[in-house]
Formats: sequence, structure tokens, C-alpha cells
Amino acid sequence: MGNFICSHCKGEFDQSVAIKDDSGHEFCCNGCMNVYGFLNSHNLSEFYDKLGNQKHFKAPNLTQIDTEAFYKNYVKNSDGFCEIYIIIEGIHCSACVWLNEKVLISSDGIIEVSLNSASQKAHIKWDDSIITLDQILHKISSIGYTPIPYDPQKADVRASQKRREFYAKMLVGIFCTMNIMWVAVALYGGYFSGMSKDIKDILHFAEFILASPVLFYTGSEFFKGAYYAIKNRQANMDLSIAAGASIAYFYSVYAMLSRNGEVYFDSVAMIITFVFIGKFLEVISKKKSIDALDSLGALLVNQIYVKSNDKFELKDVNDIKPGDIIKVRSGERVMIDGSVVSGAGSFDLSSITGESLPVLIGPGKKIISGAMCIDGSVEYEATELFKSSVLSKIIDLLNKASFKKPKIELLANQISAKFSLAILLLGLVTFGMWLFNSGEISVAIIVAVSVIIIACPCILVFAVWSSTSDESSPLYLYTGNFTNSPSSKEVIAHTPSQTLVLAPVVYTFPSMSALMQA
Repeated sequence: MGNFICSHCKGEFDQSVAIKDDSGHEFCCNGCMNVYGFLNSHNLSEFYDKLGNQKHFKAPNLTQIDTEAFYKNYVKNSDGFCEIYIIIEGIHCSACVWLNEKVLISSDGIIEVSLNSASQKAHIKWDDSIITLDQILHKISSIGYTPIPYDPQKADVRASQKRREFYAKMLVGIFCTMNIMWVAVALYGGYFSGMSKDIKDILHFAEFILASPVLFYTGSEFFKGAYYAIKNRQANMDLSIAAGASIAYFYSVYAMLSRNGEVYFDSVAMIITFVFIGKFLEVISKKKSIDALDSLGALLVNQIYVKSNDKFELKDVNDIKPGDIIKVRSGERVMIDGSVVSGAGSFDLSSITGESLPVLIGPGKKIISGAMCIDGSVEYEATELFKSSVLSKIIDLLNKASFKKPKIELLANQISAKFSLAILLLGLVTFGMWLFNSGEISVAIIVAVSVIIIACPCILVFAVWSSTSDESSPLYLYTGNFTNSPSSKEVIAHTPSQTLVLAPVVYTFPSMSALMQA
């Protein structure tokens, strides 16, 4: 019967399973048809223009979501509004990000939407009196995506899988590049001392065999980035690398088969491997950031012992109010800031203040959330709500910071986009001029490729990466705004003792001792 292309997911299916809507559009399933109808009825058909010819995933059928469990375990109250962190499964490109943000932010009652396309993690803030969580999740499901609660373990699994994938690609690139350089040494020696054509052809073929997996396997990330750059009509570093390496590779294949001219397989392998190592380091940095955030999240517990009618009962931390008496025993962690009223105990404050030795805390002394009781037992009066305590603030700010890029990185991205486009155009002009002057296409290609590859903004990208992800420095800022915006009101700092602190920043930079005060 033949095949057809689904109007929503762009997949190819047998004609026997086609489902048609009233307008005659063909779909592979009811899920795709429902999503297509929803997008068109809400003036969101621009999504398909942004998607282009790229294949999308099949839309899942709408399922009932347990919003009660969402509310109980994942929704937090902030300044009278509700907020939640969720994973939106199915996001794989800028068109997906655009569609989700467009649908959510245009809905009445939704105050803020931030979406991280790399982790598929979304932060949503809304007014529960205007729109409910059930309606928000239903909107996400209606456009073909699956909202699920943010689970740190799943995020860690995804980050680990990506790290293993990049590690394998990097090993292939390094192994092949090292062996290509040995072959290149022989070719360079033969260039000056003489070498028979048969031996030279064999060495060229060996370089071809080694360079191919480097370009198409290790370099697949650059081709993917170049594809999205072309699709979004915005040049980037990946486009420059992919274009230069591909031209040099295919010219080398032509030179090898025609036995005319020199090959540049070694240059292709070197540039791909060198830049990919930078991408791998970036993945490692993101994995460490996820681990650090999850380790803080693991400090939180949902219930603590609170005094009620002369006895202590388990109570949800969100229900604790200032003035409630809380009991902390040996092995338990303080969840809410307060002041000790009775008892004494040794507390480990290393996760908050960096103090490596236990601190004895007794009646009248303040106790900070995040402190671990090593020995003893205390009863203390809560002086803050759970959301206003130090530990909760730190974790909340870190979550918000994960959705933002430092200003220096945003500036570098803008510069590299314009720079990449300028270099590509310059390479094209160089090719035309050399072809016109020399009349030899091989010379014109090599000169043009040299301009594209050598001038690519790799060093700019590496410099920004190292400046924003160096965890060995005495103090680095997760928000990345400290050095750019000294008027910021809140900063998260990381010290060599793995201490996270919250501090005000004024227009004149404070001393280190002042900055480290919580």
C-alpha cells in the first residue's frame, strides 16, 4: 500500500495504520493527531516550522497524573506562590524548548518558567488560585511531552550515561589520532628523503582508515551541533569545526584515490580530537555539578520530631512554624534554624560552615539547619520556617542557578556565533580568490580550510569553560554573576573545605571574612 509521513512526528509508517483528521492530515496514532490539533487550534503551528524536516518522537496518549502525590512531595511555597521542579521527557531541540515555554508562559497564573534543554529539567512557578498543578501538567501532556517529578537518581543516571558515551568517543579519537601521527611522521620523512608511490598510497590508506572513525564517531557531536545551527539559522563553533574537518577529509579522500596531491587526514583527526576533549571536560564538569546538588538534596528529610501535647511526634517540615519545639537526637540532621532551649550535643557543621571539628551546642545557643548531631540530644525552638532556613535557601538558589548561564558565557556565545559566521564567509571568499589567482582547486581548498579551522573560536570557548567551571579555585560562584554584577543581592560560594554559604554582596566588594558570614 506504500508509506506515509506522519504530520506531527515526521516518522514514516505503513499506509495501513494511517489515521486522518477532518483536514485530511495523516497521523501514525491518536496521540500525534491530538497534539497536532492542539497546536494548530492554539496558534502554535510555528513549532513545525522550527522543527523543519527533523523527526520528532511519537506523542504519548494522555494518561492520568497523580497530582496529589506531586503536591505532597515536590511542590514548595515561595512568596505566596507554588513552585516545582520537574523533568519534561521528550525535549531534544530548541523547538521543543520554545514550544513548552510558549505554552506555559502564555497561560494565566504562571509566574515564571525556566527550562534546561540539556537536562530536560524545568522550574515552574505559579499562582495556585488561578491555575492548578493538574492544569499545568495537562498542558504539557497535551503538546506531546511527559512531565515527571525530578528524581536526582534518574538525573545522575542520565549524566553518567552521557559521560560514558563521551569517554568512549574521546578514547577512540585519542587512539586513532596517536596512530595517525606515527603514520604522518613516516610520510613527512618520505616527503624530504623520498618514498615510493606504492608505500605512500598504503600509508595514505592507513590514515584514511584511522581518520574515518574520528570524524564520524568522535566528531558526531559536532555534526549534530552544526545541524541544529543550520536549522536555527545561527552559526556556531560546531558548524565551523564540522565544515572545515569535512572539507579537509573529503579532499584528502579525493587526493588519495586520484594519487594526486597531499592528504590531510592527520589534521582532521587532530582538530576533532582536540576540541572534543574540551566537550568531554564540560560533561565532567556538569556531572560534578549534579553530584554536588544532589548531595545537598540528600541532606533534606520530610519529617522531624516536634513537641505536641507534652510528647514528640513526627511532623512534616513544611508545617513547622516559628516557636515550635523540635527534638534532634544523635545521628539526625537539623532541618530548621532555631535556638536551643534544653539539652546539649556535639554537632558536625562542616557542610555549612566548613568547621572540621565537632562543635558543642547547648542552651541559649543558635543552631543552623544542615548541622548533624554526632552525640547527645537537644530540644530547640524554631526561629524560621523551613523554606527560610539556611540549608533550604542554599539548595533553592543552587537549583535556580542551574537554569542560568554566567554573563561571560552568554557574551562568549554571542561573539562566537558572529565570529563563526564571519570566518565561514571569509573562508568562502578566500577559496574564490585563490581559485581565481592560482587556477588550482586543491590549493584553494587547503587555504580556505586553513582559514576556517585555525580561526575557529575554540580557545574562546575553552577559556570561558575554564573560567566558569574551575572547582579547584579558592572561590567559585555557581551563579557566575559575582564578577560581572557586584550589585547582585545573593551569592552562592564554594570554598576548598566544600562549604556552601549564603552572603549579601554590596556595590563595594566586602572582605573575604565578611563574605563568608552566613
